Amino acid sequence: MPVFASGLGLVLFDFSFFVWIASEIFGAALVPRLRRRGAVRVKRDRGSRALITVAILVSMLSAFYFGYAGVGALPDWIFYAGIFLVFLGVLVRQYAIAILGRFFSLSVQIAEDHKVVDKGPYRLVRHPSYTGILITFTGLGLALQSLGAVLVLLLFFGISFGYRMSVEERTLLSGLGSDYASYMKRTKRLIPFLI
Repeated sequence: MPVFASGLGLVLFDFSFFVWIASEIFGAALVPRLRRRGAVRVKRDRGSRALITVAILVSMLSAFYFGYAGVGALPDWIFYAGIFLVFLGVLVRQYAIAILGRFFSLSVQIAEDHKVVDKGPYRLVRHPSYTGILITFTGLGLALQSLGAVLVLLLFFGISFGYRMSVEERTLLSGLGSDYASYMKRTKRLIPFLI
């Protein structure tokens, strides 16, 4: 039986999964809503939030199936690397959300006084909160000890968040103009110095 499915491994996996879900509920949904002030000037989600929601649900169900079925089984030690990446991804995402502050939203929108934020992780990448999700998804796939789980999570991430980043960048370019255009020239989209 794989490490994630029994004993202490199951407890550790369930705890890390709970921490991730709780961080999304509180850190990405409730807290930003409470601290938001000011009017929204532009709202152009173009279905990206719905796509991400469906992609996460489908990819998670598929990943769990692949993990329990042993599709592309990975060694036991990889479980611990995966758990570490889940926690690292949560930290990266929540740090990025905290730095963005009241400009963070689960939908694509621009506030009345919106400006380019280029401090903290935003010095290196334009979408560090999505970098955090990428790390978390990779960690979940590894914790499920399945190459199939890793691949399905990364595939759904690429499709849904790739679309979301495209929608966000077009919206921010049209709303913030040359400030955002110059920011795009000096930063990568998702992974520092690479992508």
